Amino acid sequence: MDRTANAVWKGNLKEGKGTLDSQSGTLKGTPYSFKARFEDESGKSGTNPEELIAAAHAGCFAMQFSHFLAENGTPADELDAKAVVTLVPGTGITGSALTVVGKVPGIDAAKFKELAEMAKAGCPVSKALGAINVSLDARLG
Repeated sequence: MDRTANAVWKGNLKEGKGTLDSQSGTLKGTPYSFKARFEDESGKSGTNPEELIAAAHAGCFAMQFSHFLAENGTPADELDAKAVVTLVPGTGITGSALTVVGKVPGIDAAKFKELAEMAKAGCPVSKALGAINVSLDARLG
């Protein structure tokens, strides 16, 4: 199974601009730039690779975790997963911090955390991010 995305960049690094398109059409001419990546902490000037990695990581983790919870006989009513990907200019991406708050009837906090750790380790995006620190804060809400 392959998934595709396309990036078009015009100009030099600092003044140039680009657009991203994805196979699904979710990204269609989505702007990205140096400013969006390194200067605009609000995230309003366009997307950036780290934001896309964070979205992929949060989504993958939530899906994997929901599977493990269902296998445990305690399907989630809701999982609110967030990933914060840290980029250190000149060094690179140094980590992805996962946080999940779950509404899961019939499970205790210890089992919830155990299954969350299994999902963190088993999600394909976590595996792909093996060169960086991946942390997890999991709690019932």
